Amino acid sequence: MWIDRDISHSLLKNRDLVQVFRGPRQCGKSSLILRLDPEFRELSLDDPSLRELAQNDPELFLKQFLQEKLFIDEVQYAPNLFPSLKRRVDLYKRSGEPSKTIIRLTGSNQILMDQNVKESLAGRASYFDMNTLAVREILRARDIPVQEILYQGGWPEVHANSEKEVKKYLDDYINTYVEKDVVLTAGIQKAPEFLKFTRLLAGRVGQLLDQSGIGIEVGVDSKTIRSWVSILEKMHIISLVPPYFSNYSSRLIKTPKVFFIDSGIACRLQGWTSSAPILTSPQQGHLFENLVFSEIYKLNLNYQMGWQIFHWRSRDGEEVDFLIQLAPNDFLFVECKVSRTREADLSSYPEVRKVFRKEIPQGILCHQEGSAILGSSVPIAMLGDFLLKRTT
Repeated sequence: MWIDRDISHSLLKNRDLVQVFRGPRQCGKSSLILRLDPEFRELSLDDPSLRELAQNDPELFLKQFLQEKLFIDEVQYAPNLFPSLKRRVDLYKRSGEPSKTIIRLTGSNQILMDQNVKESLAGRASYFDMNTLAVREILRARDIPVQEILYQGGWPEVHANSEKEVKKYLDDYINTYVEKDVVLTAGIQKAPEFLKFTRLLAGRVGQLLDQSGIGIEVGVDSKTIRSWVSILEKMHIISLVPPYFSNYSSRLIKTPKVFFIDSGIACRLQGWTSSAPILTSPQQGHLFENLVFSEIYKLNLNYQMGWQIFHWRSRDGEEVDFLIQLAPNDFLFVECKVSRTREADLSSYPEVRKVFRKEIPQGILCHQEGSAILGSSVPIAMLGDFLLKRTT
């Protein structure tokens, strides 16, 4: 089953000579590229023989495909190929041919990708960050409860094949990508401590990031924790949501909150084996907040909206889950609740009034139930449509 991806809208508008797709393994990068334009010749450097040729003799590697548009998958495995790609692009530009995309590159190892692309293709490539499926993308293709999406995450293979065993899929992914690929790439020496760190981090989704506290529990210093957090961010596994702060207020907390970009990974790292027990767990609220964050994050990436996402918390107990800056002077508060409840009166919050004065931003309540927008109450199934209409 093919699942339509929102990012297609941005890709079809782009005509840069080189397009670079970044994102974690198995998020659907290769499938999307081949679906959009089957004329591209696929070359996967997961193949050891191709990888060896591309690394040891990049000019010969490219000479075999002179007249073809190339899609090179997992290109980070052959860093010596990048200068040759640069030369090919420069020669094409001098030929006077109409501008069109001739090379598409993908890689799941963001650390290696960023090093190679920035050094060799700076100013010659456009970048597209991909991640797993958003709720709105899944619901266009499947009739599935949101609670199941929360547990399964947005992995295309899981949703395209309903017979896939979700627990095993997530376990295998964590074992191969998080525990092995990330550890090896980043040169992490303390692998058991790193795994414990990722599990502790998953248990704190939607909460303020206490790096010192986590370091004490793991048995490493806070400097190591900061390094590991940075690695998970670069690999598109987690995201830190910064606090919103303003010169108009000294009472706003300045600590970021941590979220996993895919809720399924967070659920499995927490130890959940199915969706049902989460319903009665104290973690349900935080996990649903993580799902809402993921939805906003993916919409922002897929449509290249340029939004900034903050959280709001004051020392006096004011708290709103998210504050989205949609434009320089356009803000939106988003509160997350599993069940639909009464929305808070943000104009009664002293720090909100102090910072925004007479122009109090709109606030919405995002919840799990239903599929219709009622006033300021927006189900997560409609959150993407609501935000897109709000900004167009």
